[in-house]
Amino acid sequence: MRAVVQRVASASVTVDGKVISSISRGLMVLVGIGTDDTPADVDILTNKILSLRVFSDATGAMWKTSVKDIAGEVLCVSQFTLMANTTKGNKPDFHRAMSSGSSRDLYAVFLDKMKQHYVAGRIQDGQFGAMMNVSLTNEGPVTFTLDTRKFEYVTPPNDGGAIDKKRAKPGDAPKPVESTLTIASSGGDVI
Repeated sequence: MRAVVQRVASASVTVDGKVISSISRGLMVLVGIGTDDTPADVDILTNKILSLRVFSDATGAMWKTSVKDIAGEVLCVSQFTLMANTTKGNKPDFHRAMSSGSSRDLYAVFLDKMKQHYVAGRIQDGQFGAMMNVSLTNEGPVTFTLDTRKFEYVTPPNDGGAIDKKRAKPGDAPKPVESTLTIASSGGDVI
């Protein structure tokens, strides 16, 4: 699973001209679900999002408190485009994104887990599969990318030292995916 986590002063999601959810100070989280993601990935991502220290403490010292510590809110939006592979050509490849039905189910598990580990009323979400307009005021700006499978993209050390790039073979491990984030989220089914 991948997430783009932004510290915000406020954020909202609009569908068909109607605001369907909004938060004040807290985190805006865009979530991408891959074909091989499981409930274990949900656990890892949930814990990281809710524990990530991206806020100042009472003395103004940065990186001291989490969204839970400040009683902030979290707005989550499912965004399959985070799973895009843009390494070949100019057209994004979404084959690593989980299919719509399965993704909807795992995203629901993710939201439930977020609510179980925090205050349910402080977790908001967009509308799965809809064309959404996401608006936010990013504080800082402070933005992080999280990936529950980040270690799959690194070739393991060969002898307890440096990474042996010559020994890596095609298909040994997926390569990192670069993608461009746009705030106006494109929803819809993955085909």
